[in-house]
Amino acid sequence: MKHDADVVVAGGGPVGLMLACELALADVSVVVLERLTDVDTTIKAGAVNSPTAEALYRRGMLPGLAAVQREAYDRVSSFMRQRQAAGATGVKQPPRFAGHFAGIMLRGDLLDEADPDFDGPGPAAEVGLVPQEALERLLGARAAELGVDLRRGVTLTGFDAGEDGVHVHTSDGSLRTGWLAGCDGGRSTVRRLAGFPFPGTAPEITGHQALVEMTGAEALGAGWNFTRTGTYAHGPVPGRILTVEFDGPPADREAPVTAEELQASLRKVSGVADVTIHAVHSATRFTDNARQVPDYRSGRVLLAGDAAHVHSPFGGQGLNLGIGDAVNLGWKLAATVHGWAPEGLLDSYTAERHPLGAWVLEWTRAQVALMRPESHAMALRGVIAELTETVAATTFFAKKISGVRQRYDLPGDHPLTGRSAPDLELGDGTRLGDHLHGGQGLLLDLAGDAEVRRSAAGYGDRIRVLTVDCPGRPGLAGLLVRPDGTTAWAVDAPGGPDGLDAALRLWFGTPAEAAA
Repeated sequence: MKHDADVVVAGGGPVGLMLACELALADVSVVVLERLTDVDTTIKAGAVNSPTAEALYRRGMLPGLAAVQREAYDRVSSFMRQRQAAGATGVKQPPRFAGHFAGIMLRGDLLDEADPDFDGPGPAAEVGLVPQEALERLLGARAAELGVDLRRGVTLTGFDAGEDGVHVHTSDGSLRTGWLAGCDGGRSTVRRLAGFPFPGTAPEITGHQALVEMTGAEALGAGWNFTRTGTYAHGPVPGRILTVEFDGPPADREAPVTAEELQASLRKVSGVADVTIHAVHSATRFTDNARQVPDYRSGRVLLAGDAAHVHSPFGGQGLNLGIGDAVNLGWKLAATVHGWAPEGLLDSYTAERHPLGAWVLEWTRAQVALMRPESHAMALRGVIAELTETVAATTFFAKKISGVRQRYDLPGDHPLTGRSAPDLELGDGTRLGDHLHGGQGLLLDLAGDAEVRRSAAGYGDRIRVLTVDCPGRPGLAGLLVRPDGTTAWAVDAPGGPDGLDAALRLWFGTPAEAAA
């Protein structure tokens, strides 16, 4: 089959755009189909975690993220000023935010920042408050720079997948492609048409999140609040509200969210009878429907993001989980397209990402159980809240939420293997992340070992080799980093290159000379 594009990505949200950027960076032709004609401005995720920030930093996008974060901090400050001006009582600057679990806030001043799991992100650690809409705009601009063919206002209507490619049908004609990636959200058309099983647990809640104009808000508590009728959050930006009711899922998730609906929910769960919503700028409903496909691949069709797994938004894991899928899949699919992928590389996408997705589903289920407005759950929440007043518990929850403990089960016994590579400060004044902008793998020879460099011969089209010292890590002699930033091999001096050849072949295939 002659292809119009190497890969077609269904869905032009942050996950689809991130995947498209990764593919384009690897010189793979990609078409993105997005049914919306402009960036989705619906209020969704408000922050990115450590793996997401690291991934974007490694592609040179940190300045854009930092600018977005500065704007977000300005909106948070505006919220505090508005509450003070409206006469709200007890308004004060909250402790430094370290995340939340089931709405129980984690105080940054109780965080053990000396914990070794926090050692490594480098400048990416300074970025977190990045709303989903802003991230989508940044990734859209990046995709345009890389020449991604983003087709807005085009809907995927069907496809025929065969052994040699996929014939994709759209509202604007048909495309022939080698691979189809479904990044089209929780109600994925690709997942449904491909017949992926989607087991999980049914929803129990109706949630709303919105940006509104309202009066009477000074009577609302700031942050997360728990009552006998549900849960609500107010802030941290002007007009932002979130409500959770535990009386079943909404009758119609697709119906427009009205001011009346939001007002009724807010009054019910807050008990503030005179809070009045006058205008709605952005609103969405959500549930705690928690499902995951058993395998992220079916032949030439792959899934990423909410198309592969859905869950409640509590803890802010959804966007980040999807970006992680895209970064993991991108280089592996590109290697497959270019023909140098070793056997099983593409299948390692499911093997590595599925366990993380399963953990997130359990993590969100636990939070819903803890938030229920009934006596046993409320008692347990009190216990957890008391625990989070300790350094040990705050650090435990923060490490989980931030993603710094994420690790893939890869061959090798070095402590760094399978973990995100530390952003080493190198002797030439650069950092490790500076050398991953091109999307290739990276082999650091930190001990001037000719055998390490000799092992990399024939991988020049897939791996960048850098001989440099690292004054801050004198015990580290070598490091092999995959394109997604994962440490594939590491050795401490004077260990030599043992295991490097096997790691190179496992992740980067046969060297060019051997293939010839």
